[in-house]
This record gives sequence, structure tokens and C-alpha cells, in this order.
Amino acid sequence: MSLLEVRNVTQKFGNLVAVDNVSLSVEKGELRALIGPNGAGKTTFFNLISGFFRPTAGHIVLDGKDITLMPPHQRVALGMARTFQVTEIFPELSVRQNLRTPVELALGLRLRPWMRAADERRVRDRVDELLELGGLKANAHRLTGELSHGDQRATEIMMTLALEPRLLLLDEPTAGMGSRETYSTAMLIRRLHREQELTIVLVEHDMRVIFNLADRITVLAEGRVLEEGAPDDIAASETVQIAYLGQAA
Repeated sequence: MSLLEVRNVTQKFGNLVAVDNVSLSVEKGELRALIGPNGAGKTTFFNLISGFFRPTAGHIVLDGKDITLMPPHQRVALGMARTFQVTEIFPELSVRQNLRTPVELALGLRLRPWMRAADERRVRDRVDELLELGGLKANAHRLTGELSHGDQRATEIMMTLALEPRLLLLDEPTAGMGSRETYSTAMLIRRLHREQELTIVLVEHDMRVIFNLADRITVLAEGRVLEEGAPDDIAASETVQIAYLGQAA
């Protein structure tokens, strides 16, 4: 059984059809990329998967459970986590404090007025693990708002990982980055996929990132699935080249 199944989903805004009868199946442990020209419906599709929009038609299933009508927080509780195009962090808090908040939530310790020594150790150890995994140890006590864009994005990704998701949705994780930060972020995503065995769905405009990371690629155009396949097949597709460039290469 697929971890994520999107079945014939449509999203209309008045007379505008933003997503038109799209289906998608993502297997456990897969890294699936979602690409397409501007206005193809990628972010709308992400909002449908994560529960920010309710589809006009169709169904969304997570690990066999229909979540079509569930709000975002209930999807998080079932093992789904998401980042956004604009980095969502607490800039006035340190990196460690940013990570501590979701760690406490995941351990069921949030909003307690006091914490036992054993629980405090659990929180500290988990935060330390996330700092190490995200390459953030050197910045642990710095204000997150002072960090580079790449380190802020790494902090955000680690915050989502603190929730212990089974499915991670990344919306343009390298947007606005230079080559060096893009490479570091891509390597972080690869570690999460391979070492943490996370299932990841990734929206990204940088084709270097896509073709180096993805197991399979789904191409959207005008709200519909244009093509789907392995990276080499998508790179060679005349249909995809026309959608992006107006003509085949």
C-alpha cells in the first residue's frame, strides 16, 4: 500500500480550475519531486495534501486512512509535516529554542509548568540529535534571525523533523539560495531520505536539485499531470521540454 494516495483531486476557485483531476501515489521511502512551469498548480496541490485547502472533488489517503476532510493539525498527528516557500521560524529565539518547542510537543510535554529531570534529558538529547543532523551545532545558541538563509531553512526542516513525521512535504526548500546553500540544503534532504528513511514529496524549481535527488518526478502543467517517470525519462521528454521552453531541445 502506498503511504500517500491522491485520487482524482480537483480544486476550483470560482471558474478557475487550479488542480484538475490529479492522481498521485507515493510509496514508503520514496522521494517524489513535483515540478512544472509557474502557475502549474504545484503549491495549490501541496495545500490540498497538507489540509490548507479542501478539494472540490477527489480524495486524499495517508497510509490507508482517508484524510480528505481533516484539518492540518490532525494530519500532523498522523505523521505528515510540511515546510513552506517562506521560511517559518521564530527569529527572536535561538536555534536550540526553535527546536525545543516541537520536540516538547512530539514528546507530549508541551505547556507543562515544570518538567522532571528525566524528561528534561529526553528533550535535550533529542534537540542535540537534530542539531547534529541539520549541521547546526555551531549555531545552536545564536538567534535564528541572525543566520544565513540556508541555515534558517535547515532549522525549519529540523523543526518539522522534530515532529517525527512519516511523510515530509518540502515546498521549494532552496528558493532564494546561492549555489553553496543550495548544495548544502540538497545534501540535507538526501541525508533525511537515505539515513532517516523518510518519505519526501518535494516541490522545487532548481532542476539540478530535482534530477540529483528524486526517485520519480511528476510534472504538472495547467493543473494537470503532464508526465510522470524516472528523472532520466523526464529529462529526455519532448513533452516536458515544450511545457518549459515552448519547444523541444
